[in-house]
Amino acid sequence: MKKIIILCLVLFSLSAQSQKAVEAIKKGNDHYKEKLFVKAAEEYNRAIQIDPSDQIAKFNLANAFYKQDNKVDAAQILTGITNTAKEKGLLSKAFYNKGVILSRQKNLEASIEAYKNALRNDPNDKQARENLQKALLELKKKTPPPPKKKEQEKKKQQQQQKQPQSKLDQKEAEQRLKLLEQKEKQTQQKMQSERSKSAASTSKDW
Repeated sequence: MKKIIILCLVLFSLSAQSQKAVEAIKKGNDHYKEKLFVKAAEEYNRAIQIDPSDQIAKFNLANAFYKQDNKVDAAQILTGITNTAKEKGLLSKAFYNKGVILSRQKNLEASIEAYKNALRNDPNDKQARENLQKALLELKKKTPPPPKKKEQEKKKQQQQQKQPQSKLDQKEAEQRLKLLEQKEKQTQQKMQSERSKSAASTSKDW
């Protein structure tokens, strides 16, 4: 998966009031290219202090934090951008970078949603599409497949067959017990009758 953080190097035309913020962002970008991420973050922060509404400075600050392995602050800044930015190009990049961070954190479901949002804002973003497909495949591998319908029905039938069988066995046992009791009663009655006859034949008249 190409988990590449995108840096926003394009600066929009701003008023003279924000010229200092633009200069700070340029310095930050130079430090970023040289992999001096702490110094880059300082310049982006300076730009934000000059112009708190500068979304480019915030976006690049998030990337500088990410490069310092500060994923929590990076994700928080990107979330703020996705909630407030209007420019689709910036929104797409912010969602894409957020997806990268979430993928690194193994939060696949959230990263998939972030990549989808990146594509909603820029349908031509090939990297976002590629990362989305790979995240979906990875999630599919981790999610156990649901049991097949045939197997479920088979188990259900087996359970249903077991229940009547146990009831039938119990009923059959009760019937056999009754038959045994009746036979024993009949045997006792027969023996008693035979004893009575024997006693009558051996008695004498006085």
